[in-house]
Amino acid sequence: MPEAVVAPAGRTLSFLAFDFGTRRVGVASGNTLLQRATPLKTISAEGDARFAAIARLLAEWGPDALVVGVPFHPDGAEHENTLKARRFARQLQGRFRLPVHEVDERYTTTEALSDGAADADAAAAAIILEQYLRQLALPMEARNDAGT
Repeated sequence: MPEAVVAPAGRTLSFLAFDFGTRRVGVASGNTLLQRATPLKTISAEGDARFAAIARLLAEWGPDALVVGVPFHPDGAEHENTLKARRFARQLQGRFRLPVHEVDERYTTTEALSDGAADADAAAAAIILEQYLRQLALPMEARNDAGT
C-alpha cells in the first residue's frame, strides 16, 4: 500500500474510508482541513453490485485517496478477515486507480456501538478515517515511529 498522502501546501485532501465486512461495508468521508470524518452509509451488496455502489460514491465525493480498515486479533495477529480486507483494498486500488491506505481497525465497531451509533458500520468507517487523519497530522518522525 502507498505511503501516507502528503497534501501540497494549502491544499485540503479528501478521503473515503471503508469498514469492510463480507456482507456489509461501512463508508465515511473526511478531509485534512477539518480532521474529522462523517459516517455516510452502509453498502449491503456483494460482488459487482458492491463496487458499483462504491463507484457512485466516488463520483459524488471525488476523494483524493481511500482508507480501508484492516482487522487483526487483539494480539496483532492476522486472521481470515485480515486477508479479505487487504484483498478488498487491492481491488479498490485496481478498479479505481486511487491510493488506498490501510488502518488497523481493531475495536472500531465496538467503539461505534458503545457510542450509540445508529449505523455501526458507517460509524466504524468514520473512526477508521479519523485514526488515519490523526496519523497524517503527526510530524514525520512520529509517523515513522507509529509504523505509518
